[in-house]
Amino acid sequence: MNKAIFLDRDGVINHDPGDYTYNLSEFKLNDGIIENLKKLYDKGYLLILITNQGGISKKLYTHQNVEEIHQYLHHELKKVDAELAEIYYCPHHSIHEKCLCRKPSSLMIEKALARFNIDPKKSYMLGDKPRDIECAENAGVKGIKVEINKNIKGYVDLILNQQI
Repeated sequence: MNKAIFLDRDGVINHDPGDYTYNLSEFKLNDGIIENLKKLYDKGYLLILITNQGGISKKLYTHQNVEEIHQYLHHELKKVDAELAEIYYCPHHSIHEKCLCRKPSSLMIEKALARFNIDPKKSYMLGDKPRDIECAENAGVKGIKVEINKNIKGYVDLILNQQI
């Protein structure tokens, strides 16, 4: 079975200014993110993005805006010979509709577990909000709450040294 690192986007991968990040011009990678994802990738972890994008439901931005940002992220990882296995995002928001995929629901992680034959006991979710951790734990994955907008190096080192 495979092992994976599930990652929240805003606040973990990129700077979260406190509202929606949907323009590529506003998308700023957090310090050290590419290097740390490369370390995990090189150690055999699948990298999978799990993100709520409720601004789509609120009509603040479009799927195309989200895809542009995700293509940029793919491009930046490719520069260091790393890649995201998949990106799952929920375009819904509870003020407009109910869904099964929005975190803290674990559906996006569960899809990845099945699709990529991932062992949840060897996998982790890095998130900056309680709903990220709840989502992970609902799927049997160890959730690690990281500091918003900070370098994840310390957490990555703990994972790679099997101290978490």
